[in-house]
Amino acid sequence: MNCPHKLEGDTVHQEIRQWFRETARDLPWRGGCTPWGILVSEIMLQQTPVVRVRPVWEQWMARWPTPGAFAAESQGEVLRAWGRLGYPRRALRLHAAATQLVQRHDGAVPDTFDELLALPGVGSYTAAAVAAFAFGRRETVVDTNIRRVHARLVIGQALPSPALTAAEMALAAELLPEDPAESVEWNAGVMELGALVCTARSPKCGLCPVIDQCAWIAAGQPEPTYLPKGQPWAGTDRQVRGAVMAVLRAAESPVHADLLWGPAVEAAAAAAHTDHPDDVAAALQKLHELNTHALQLQRALAGLVTDGLAQLSGDGYHLPH
Repeated sequence: MNCPHKLEGDTVHQEIRQWFRETARDLPWRGGCTPWGILVSEIMLQQTPVVRVRPVWEQWMARWPTPGAFAAESQGEVLRAWGRLGYPRRALRLHAAATQLVQRHDGAVPDTFDELLALPGVGSYTAAAVAAFAFGRRETVVDTNIRRVHARLVIGQALPSPALTAAEMALAAELLPEDPAESVEWNAGVMELGALVCTARSPKCGLCPVIDQCAWIAAGQPEPTYLPKGQPWAGTDRQVRGAVMAVLRAAESPVHADLLWGPAVEAAAAAAHTDHPDDVAAALQKLHELNTHALQLQRALAGLVTDGLAQLSGDGYHLPH
């Protein structure tokens, strides 16, 4: 595949890599971090911003510095520690991956794309990112930020296509430097450029190290051909599921179904008989403030059980053991 916009390849590579060395954020999973720490960060950063991930990641690394330590923990405690990062099934998949690392890889994170891809919850992006950033492999890493930089810098479009295409992957592979060390820094640099400068809304083009070669700038910064649609939250099943999970995380013993269904005042009084009553009462109040209808709450509870995020024992719901 030929780049639609002719770049001065060596110059672009050098300028973005130099910019990255000078301005990159000091993130704990960069520079000297273990492969396990990098794997955990990549899972946590899926659809979750750095500012929310960082404190949780630091707590996890202090508590579970190795795959073996993490695999030995209960699923319930893992979900409790996941907190409000969202999409908690990621925590269960990470726990399954750690178990597989112990069983098949002597407790170590493998260093090849194919072995990483075989781990539960690890897709092609995550496998490539861990192989590159943890082991210095020459891999084509393509996330949302990289796609946006490529779309503007090379294609001249305001935004990449709504879904990742084969053409985008081919372009990313063509742009990747041949030298493994340079390719790793290039991947990290383009990703950082997209996160800090070439943002989806209000890009800071004046700070871009390669503005003079940007096809989007040269084309007069045309408007996007579509408007990105953010995922709705208020009133959705996801919001209700999150509120229920907050209750279960706060309680260390099963939460009677009546607490989840009953009026807020009665629920708060009943919560006094649970572990950590103040935390449980606060979580229950937030759940009840949603004023969800019965069918939606029932659907949310059933979905949590089906997904392995909650269990029903007798009349009480609790995190999995």
